Amino acid sequence: MPLHFVVDEPLDADAGETVTLTGAEAHHAATVRRVRVGEAVTLGDGAGVWLEALCETVAPREVVVRVSRRVVVSPPAVRVELVQALAKGDRDELAVQAATELGIDAITPWQAARSVSRWDGAKRDKGVLRWRQITREAGKQAHRAWLPVVNEPATTSRLCERAAASRMLVLEPTATIRLAEWDADADDPRDILLVVGPEGGIDPAELRDLEAAGATPVRLGEHVLRTSTAGPAALAVLSAHLRRW
Repeated sequence: MPLHFVVDEPLDADAGETVTLTGAEAHHAATVRRVRVGEAVTLGDGAGVWLEALCETVAPREVVVRVSRRVVVSPPAVRVELVQALAKGDRDELAVQAATELGIDAITPWQAARSVSRWDGAKRDKGVLRWRQITREAGKQAHRAWLPVVNEPATTSRLCERAAASRMLVLEPTATIRLAEWDADADDPRDILLVVGPEGGIDPAELRDLEAAGATPVRLGEHVLRTSTAGPAALAVLSAHLRRW
């Protein structure tokens, strides 16, 4: 499979035209991945444009490719969003990375009551930027035409507001409904939100508030998964339901 690279600006080049990679992506292509003149590569802008191209010139600061084919990939009819509670260590980052590789469409950090990690002040901006970097690299590795959007952190109150306009599923080991038995209804255009709590689980008061707002608690199986694996596992189940896989 050809190497894939992502640019930060919209890709408007068509077949026969050239695109120039500069900065960090050019360095990555020329120095790290060691692409060669004549080598086939693919380019994406993370917003649906997909280019197949051949390298014409290769230098550490500039790589020029000539487009052989342009494809515009449509976004999914139903968006699936991961609402990931902040967690200690790198467990929330592992969830973000895996969910991106598996096809998540959007990610929202959640400052849950039991989150040990706290994004206050400058740490908030740094955390969002870090998650965006993770999704970019994971999406590039997975050769995704659409990269997930990383939203600003949400409070529980904000999640309750969103529950009424979406299909919100709260992953809860004690829930009576199994996710595999939940009716995904691929014809329903509303977003599906997967809410994952921190390592200590979702606070009972938060769970009650989310349910009252319209969210549906669901469980994955008989085992209690860690916050780093619950979201990606649920996304895999939904992907089969929605016939993405």
